[in-house]
Amino acid sequence: MGSQEVLGQAARLASFGLILQVLFRLITFVLNAFILRFLSKEIVGVVNVRLMLLYSTTLFLAREAFRRACLSGVTQRDWSQTLNLLWLTVPLGVFWSLFLGWVWLQLLEVPDPHVVPHYATGVVLFGLSAVVELLGEPFWVLAQAHMFVKLKVIAESLSVILKSILTAFLVLWLPHWGLYIFSLAQLFYTTVLVLCYVTYFTKLLGSPESTKLQTLPVSRITDLLPNITRSGAFINWKEAKLTWSFFKQSFLKQILTEGERYVMTFLNVLNFGDQGVYDIVNNLGSLVARLIFQPIEESFYIFFAKVLEREKDATLQKQEDVAVAAAVLESLLKLALLAGLTITVFGFAYSQLALDIYGGAMLSSGSGPVLLRSYCFYVLLLAINGVTECFTFAAMSKEEVDRYNFVMLALSSSFLVLSYLLTRWCGSVGFILANCFNMGIRITQSLCFIHRYYRRSPHRPLAGLRLSPVLLGAFALGGGVTAVSEVFLCCEQGWPARLAHIAVGAFCLGATLGTAFLTETKLIHFLRTQLGVPRRTDKMT
Repeated sequence: MGSQEVLGQAARLASFGLILQVLFRLITFVLNAFILRFLSKEIVGVVNVRLMLLYSTTLFLAREAFRRACLSGVTQRDWSQTLNLLWLTVPLGVFWSLFLGWVWLQLLEVPDPHVVPHYATGVVLFGLSAVVELLGEPFWVLAQAHMFVKLKVIAESLSVILKSILTAFLVLWLPHWGLYIFSLAQLFYTTVLVLCYVTYFTKLLGSPESTKLQTLPVSRITDLLPNITRSGAFINWKEAKLTWSFFKQSFLKQILTEGERYVMTFLNVLNFGDQGVYDIVNNLGSLVARLIFQPIEESFYIFFAKVLEREKDATLQKQEDVAVAAAVLESLLKLALLAGLTITVFGFAYSQLALDIYGGAMLSSGSGPVLLRSYCFYVLLLAINGVTECFTFAAMSKEEVDRYNFVMLALSSSFLVLSYLLTRWCGSVGFILANCFNMGIRITQSLCFIHRYYRRSPHRPLAGLRLSPVLLGAFALGGGVTAVSEVFLCCEQGWPARLAHIAVGAFCLGATLGTAFLTETKLIHFLRTQLGVPRRTDKMT
């Protein structure tokens, strides 16, 4: 398959993932906006930070390493031993849920029962929900190993949507239940998720078509349960050792992923109300990154990994492929920069209005608008980092990846320390500032690698980070006009003034995008040919 075909495949995959994400997030976005209007920020903080951290940490400690080991690229394996190994996640989950539950109840600050009732029950049920989810781990790994993509999308989407509907119903009719609502909804979510996988494989393996599925290593649903293999060994010890190695490596990922929540939970730098507001703004601010940037990053990582050869300098590879990769990287950098700048510039003047529409006065007053404005700048860094690391990880040699992992370890330690210090100094905005610092270091490293990689070639993909003066002027003018509009029209003058403010923003955004269309012709050509409407011959299967 040539580089152009791989590029087209990656672009279509990004578009398909983007459509699915938008549809899924749109439903949950509306439901969550409804739920927030009936909650206190203290309950949101306890649920979204404290209890979800218990849930995610239990799952991480019990299954993350098993997933990575059992999905590694081994074509010949005894699936009975692999499935036996995966079932060990359940007793591990029981142990970690009991231990962490004790920590959450005995060592951490307990919220005021008059403000956040039924905290102990919440801890128990969130721990139990993690154990229930682990019951589906063998089914999940088998589905992933055999590329059952639709099953994963449908199961997760259905579970989250039903959870949101149940939460909205309980919040509306039984608001005095407090944490009972979210604990039962979380347990319901994990139960539905596991049942989706179990039901799918039960029907698949019980149907006449199952005999045609020669690629599946099991023929009956009972084959997915723990059993003694023909060789007599319950598990593959090589896989077990690999699991332990992945467990040690995965700790870094967990610290970077949940760093803010660990600092909030164990160091008490914010009260529960501020934690709740921060978590909502964080989820809202990262929505664009999850919807747009993540599918593009994942899809074009595959493109770069297929087109470029590791361990080889750019001058020693097929020059046509190197040129295509450079052109794509330049266009992606330009796209990320434009999208990030648009969110940063226009998000500044519309953060308060967005929060007021989404969650009411609980979010739009206090620290919420400042947090979201700061996060808009962070989204710009996220966009650029996603593209640069997408290329860097695809082109790096094994030795360079190992060195980068050491740097990431240092960054994770400095991030935790910096988060604590900045939060003590300037409140919850400190977490975003620490993330910006961390992301800036990572971008700098990736840019240095890209510069070295193309240094001896005629290609300069980093030119994608330069914008024309006319377009920069359009961004500056649009940002200035919308900032003035916010002062006079938003957000206490009523809905007519708000609609006028939105109209001003729409006009400025249209003018800015029009300027980009006229000045960034190379990017427009790239979007039309690769990310636009698929050609007739490109039929999705």
